Amino acid sequence: MNIKQSKILIVEDEPQINRLIELVLISDGFFEIKKAFNGLEALNMIKEDKPDLILLDVMIPEIDGFSLCKQIKNDVYLNNIQIIMLTAKKMEEDILKGFENGAIDYISKPFSNKILLARIKAHLTNSINNNCIQYNNILLNDKKKTVTIDNKPIELTKFEFEILKIFLTNPGIVFSRSQLLSYLRGDDGFNISERAVDVQILNLRRKLGNFSNNIETIRGSGYKLKEQ
Repeated sequence: MNIKQSKILIVEDEPQINRLIELVLISDGFFEIKKAFNGLEALNMIKEDKPDLILLDVMIPEIDGFSLCKQIKNDVYLNNIQIIMLTAKKMEEDILKGFENGAIDYISKPFSNKILLARIKAHLTNSINNNCIQYNNILLNDKKKTVTIDNKPIELTKFEFEILKIFLTNPGIVFSRSQLLSYLRGDDGFNISERAVDVQILNLRRKLGNFSNNIETIRGSGYKLKEQ
């Protein structure tokens, strides 16, 4: 995937700065760009269409940047989004707080357009290079939406793929049916029942063959993937 195809969300409440960042990205060839002007609007947009990278101002209304960053990083479906904090603050404790909440970088205003682009490109490149999840003999590529076992491709539905990705990125963590259901509903808001989760798990296990033994049913709680 070319990094210029990456989805970028700009979260900045100052319209002029928001527009400036958008123009800088467009001038360099990025075209999947969305803008939000407060934390609540941003959170809704993120859930509707998950971006690859967020340029997140700290001082935004509704939900501040630190809190929004923490919410994103605490969500197993969203926590692989790259977040660069943008702020006029230069205090060391603010920078540390950004990193503690899950940001990968911190750029103080006013910033150089060239440096901003360089940081964005570096993090997107690293993200693309690291989008493969390896667990024993299974390999999941999140960008290409492919799964292989011993280098043999496995055809999965969208829901089966998402469930497997949740397990692979959180081995040892128990997920209830209601939690998995919320991820399955995801962006599309399909009206499906908790019983459908069991069906998806059953179908996924059949397709995974011997690897399915790694997906455990926890009676009265849900499902988890064995730790390696």
